[in-house]
Amino acid sequence: MPGRRTPPPGGPDDAELITRSLDDPELFAGLYDRHAADIHRYTARRLGEGAADDITAEVFLVAFRTRARYDSAHRLARPWLYGIAANLIGKHRRSEVRALKALARTGEDPVAASWSERSDDRIAVQAPLAGALAALSPGDRHVLLLVAWADLGYQEVAEALGIPLGTVRSRLNRARRKVREALCIDPAFTSAPQELNPSWTK
Repeated sequence: MPGRRTPPPGGPDDAELITRSLDDPELFAGLYDRHAADIHRYTARRLGEGAADDITAEVFLVAFRTRARYDSAHRLARPWLYGIAANLIGKHRRSEVRALKALARTGEDPVAASWSERSDDRIAVQAPLAGALAALSPGDRHVLLLVAWADLGYQEVAEALGIPLGTVRSRLNRARRKVREALCIDPAFTSAPQELNPSWTK
């Protein structure tokens, strides 16, 4: 399942791999093999394919350089890696918001191709959704998209962003409410079109 990469049976978990890589740096490539595709996919959905290659590479470069500070109590490195990605994506906040506003206004933007196949019906859903995402604060947008697109749990999002669990819940509730309002979705709504992860609105 995308976003749920696990070590091979009998192999080292992420924390052990990172620890071993302190003495044998080449072992860090195993972490890249496990998680790079998911980080790239998430980044492409946020900023488009054009930026995804560079940001994914930078995520693992930052991770490699700071691996000595990794808390090995966290056996799975996904939250750590997505947290690095969120910080890097945050530096492109203006570009992301500009792209979302363009999609909301015209239904045309290359970033949209990263998160849905093109069709008139899908664009009709994407445009108001893009407008809602653009209107969110950076913090709310990070939380919502880490849940909806990276498939992180609440605790993982808290770890990724370095914020309390209660803050994750309040930001997510606020973001979902704004998305529901933008898409005219009834709060009792329990299913969503294929383009939308149901976790966006529930």
